[in-house]
Amino acid sequence: MIVDCAIYRDGRRSKGPSDFSDALDQARAWGGDAFLWIGLHEPSEDEFAHVSEEFALHPLAVEDALKAHQRPKLEVYDDSLFMVLKPVVYEPESDTVTTGELMVFMGDSFVVTVRHGEGAPLAAVRKRLEAEPEMLKHGPTSVLYAISDAVVDHYIEVAGELQVDLEEMETEVFQPTGGDAKNTASRIYMFKRQVLEFRRATGPLAAPVSRLAGAGVPFVNEHAQPFFRDVSDHLIRATEQVEGLDRLLSDILSAHLAQMGVRQNDDMRKISAWAAMAAVPTMVAGIYGMNFDHMWELHQVWGYPAVIVLMGVAVVALYRLFKRRGWL
Repeated sequence: MIVDCAIYRDGRRSKGPSDFSDALDQARAWGGDAFLWIGLHEPSEDEFAHVSEEFALHPLAVEDALKAHQRPKLEVYDDSLFMVLKPVVYEPESDTVTTGELMVFMGDSFVVTVRHGEGAPLAAVRKRLEAEPEMLKHGPTSVLYAISDAVVDHYIEVAGELQVDLEEMETEVFQPTGGDAKNTASRIYMFKRQVLEFRRATGPLAAPVSRLAGAGVPFVNEHAQPFFRDVSDHLIRATEQVEGLDRLLSDILSAHLAQMGVRQNDDMRKISAWAAMAAVPTMVAGIYGMNFDHMWELHQVWGYPAVIVLMGVAVVALYRLFKRRGWL
């Protein structure tokens, strides 16, 4: 479905024909920095067929835009440039990272954006650009820059939110009680999967952005190179944050497993200590429970009290010994 369609001339939104075919002809007729920007959200094959035919979009790029599930990339065709970005959305309540897809077709006098998923609506980007006429005067390149900049800046915001949640998890793992070991390990693993999903969005985007920051990319204004270099710097920062989160998660998981091993050893030592203390009276009672006639102090009045005292002394001695060694 078409979300918005407008012609921009001299950095400002201009009134034009309601039909995008006529609007494209109008933008081409005006020339200069005039261009048409049409935004679509999850278009069907029939809806996109007319758009692709009118803008002479490459069939391979059209197929990618319709099917989605693409890696971030940049492709240059004869009549247009095609770029794929993956915006991310983080839900703190469920600790989940979801990725959408944003495709940008750019030519000399048009920009077509195709969005899949609910993440990264472009209304805010369009509004911000319309408030900066000097930026829009650079033509379609300004739209590609603004979209890339918005997506990458949101990467940094999401990375910051993940960092906060990770610090809370780290505090929980290193609490003296340790919490529910099974649930904690599951949370760490699920969190690591979310970071991996984030990395799939940030990592592959580095090469396309670096290419845009260089020279010789068709349909890209040469004066935009410093702006794309700024986007590249922000992307590097976001990528480093994500990689740092991944390494820290691995360290936390290793520390958690080590803590579980230490607790298990402590439990085994305590069990062994209590078993040793129970074994002494059991052994003595077992011997004196036998039906022998010739036994020491068997017919003496103080015999059994003495044996009970002996068992008590042995248990207390073992308890103090294990306590001093830290087993209890």
